[in-house]
Amino acid sequence: MNRRDFVAAGTTLAAAAAVTDFANPLHAMPAPSTALSDMTDSSTRATRKILIAGGGFRTTFIGLMAQLSGKARPRILYLPTASADSEQGIISFFQSCAPLNVEPFVQRSFIASTSQLQDWDEVLLSADGIVVSGGNTLNQQAIWKAQGIDVILRQAWDRGIVLGGASAGSLCWFEEGTTDSRPKVLSIVKCLGFLPGSHSPHYDAEPGRRPLYQKLIGNGEMKPGYACDNDAGLYFEETTLKRVVSARVGAKCYYVDRVNGRATEKVLEPEQI
Repeated sequence: MNRRDFVAAGTTLAAAAAVTDFANPLHAMPAPSTALSDMTDSSTRATRKILIAGGGFRTTFIGLMAQLSGKARPRILYLPTASADSEQGIISFFQSCAPLNVEPFVQRSFIASTSQLQDWDEVLLSADGIVVSGGNTLNQQAIWKAQGIDVILRQAWDRGIVLGGASAGSLCWFEEGTTDSRPKVLSIVKCLGFLPGSHSPHYDAEPGRRPLYQKLIGNGEMKPGYACDNDAGLYFEETTLKRVVSARVGAKCYYVDRVNGRATEKVLEPEQI
């Protein structure tokens, strides 16, 4: 594997954000028989964890990710592939981490072998949590597959490293979902498939998201799945939904299914964090 440009930054930070206790499981989507989730013996690995938001994976969600890691001062890695390693996004990530007792660091994807001194696995698997940026999901998936990052993220998931993010950082973990990564119109993108089914981020923030998601599921073009408003999110252990959470009053999540050839939408009321 080629050497890559790794940017690390550590900051002495304050107390972790408070979060509430775990709720009972809310909904379990059965994994397909060939899903990646079936390929590893659960007796030989840690509990796999994914925390997503429809948009806005900032201090509150990073604080919850830190708690889910089980570490006193977890190492939280930012992976901004979808944003083309946006410098403003990297700054915002460190600002979001500033109130928390975490060690934040960044792994860029646009790198050079002359200055990248660690392989992808050395960097990503050293984290306790990985926050994936928003941006262009289609480009993100292509780069990850070309670089082998998708394989390392699978290893991270199996090791119990908490994975998460918002927008492209939430969509990427599912089999498929709706994306604005192509010209002119929202479309379908295929993703990693760690979580079975589909996903729509920005459900309340972008007018085209909700009608398209319901149309695609209703006519059978897309598998049933989860939609999240900005600032609302879902926490999965393995492929089972364990918590529905929100950092903003009024932000909700939804399960959209296909019944008798029509889309049905079930509101998943969140707990405030």
